[in-house]
Parts: sequence; C-alpha cells; structure tokens
Amino acid sequence: MVSQLQIGDQFIEAQELVTILAGCQVLPNLLKELIVERAIAPIPCTKEEVTAACQKFFQQHQITSAESHEAWLQRYGMNHPQFQAMATRQLRIAKFQEQTWGHKLESYFLQRKKFLDQAVYSLIRVADAGIAQELYFRIQAGEQSFGELAKEYSLGMEAHTYGILGPVELGALHPALAKQLQVSKPGQLWHPTNLGEHFLIIRLEKLLPAQLDKFMRQRLLRELFETWLKEQVEKLGDAEKSWLVAKSQGVVQSVA
Repeated sequence: MVSQLQIGDQFIEAQELVTILAGCQVLPNLLKELIVERAIAPIPCTKEEVTAACQKFFQQHQITSAESHEAWLQRYGMNHPQFQAMATRQLRIAKFQEQTWGHKLESYFLQRKKFLDQAVYSLIRVADAGIAQELYFRIQAGEQSFGELAKEYSLGMEAHTYGILGPVELGALHPALAKQLQVSKPGQLWHPTNLGEHFLIIRLEKLLPAQLDKFMRQRLLRELFETWLKEQVEKLGDAEKSWLVAKSQGVVQSVA
C-alpha cells in the first residue's frame, strides 16, 4: 500500500514529502504538532470553555460578526468543528499536561529547586590574581565599599550596577558560582576564586527560594511536556513519520 498526497494535478509519495519537508527544516516542527494533536484529541472541553475560547479568538482577530466569522472560515478552508478544535487547542494542551504530570509536580519541583532558586549577589571580576587579593582585603577591612571597587575595577556588566547582579536563577549560572552561592549566607564575602580567565570576588546579598506557585506549576508542566514531546519525536520510525505527514495534509490516497 502506497500513500500519496495530491497537490493540484501532481501526486507526491508520502516518503518523498518527508524528504522535502526535512530538506526545508520543517519536518521536526510538523511532527511535533501532529504528535500534540494526537495526544490532545481525547481531551474534552465544556461548552462554556469552548465558548470562552472562541470569544477570545474573535477578539484577537477582530472577528465581530457571524458574517466575518464565516468569511474567515472560508478563507482558511475550515469548518466549525475544526475552528473550535483550533480555538481550544492551548486549553486542551494545558489539560493534557495537568492530567499527565500534575500528580508528579511536587517531586519534580524538589528535584529542580536548587536550579530554580534565585540569588542577588555582588561580583567583582578582574584578570589579575594580585589585584583580586588587594580588592578583597580592602572590602574586608572596610576601606572601600564593594560597589565602589566594582564600579572602578570589575571587567563585566556588573561595573555599571556597582557590582550587584540578579535576581538570577542559580541554574543559569556557572555551576561553580552557583554552588558557592548556594552555601553562602547573606553578606558573606568570599576569598577570590579563579573561574576561567577571571578572578572573582563574590558576596551573596539575598537568596530567594523558588516557590511552587501557579506560574511555577505552569512552567514545570511545560518543561515536562517539551521533554516528553522531544522523546516522542525521537521514537518515531520513518514509516510513521511518512504516514503522519501525509495524513496531516488531509488528502491521502491509498493505492493497493
């Protein structure tokens, strides 16, 4: 059995279409969208949710009447059920994420927390170990403030903020720097540390522990969803990729 896609009077084999899409670097995103559609297909929405989603779409696209809605549907070759599916897509994705990973979120959050905690810290970075030592002792002795020395000597963007950086997630920092901040107490001044081409003087100002609030839940659910989606794409064989791509076009002919 051979699957074909018809575009006008031209027929393209599904496998050939896969090759074309891959060459245009479109295939990975297309496959992701198709996998998502298959996953959320069974997810229901209430009448109220459908109505709210459609109204939101109308507002975003300035569809103000039944006539303009029908014209929009005709323009994009879509019927009402297809339109409702499109309008509720993000809601059904959110429901799928919650149903699939919601019960695992607390344990996942605890695993990720050390990377999600944020820090506000002061930093001076210089290229010379001797200068770093001198600046450290000046700060320790109270001869000059950290901010004054950072403004005068630091080689990074922190020179413009009197040494203050953050809040920034620890997971976004160099692992060595993040580890140092994790074990710091507010106000603790660290002896100069060599990191790459620079010598760093660090002082933790404030540690802001991550909280599993509404926004963090949404973020972590998206993380788990994206990881799952990547795995699903990697699992697909060539035959299934061909079938999914051809099916997505809405015009698949099976020829025995």
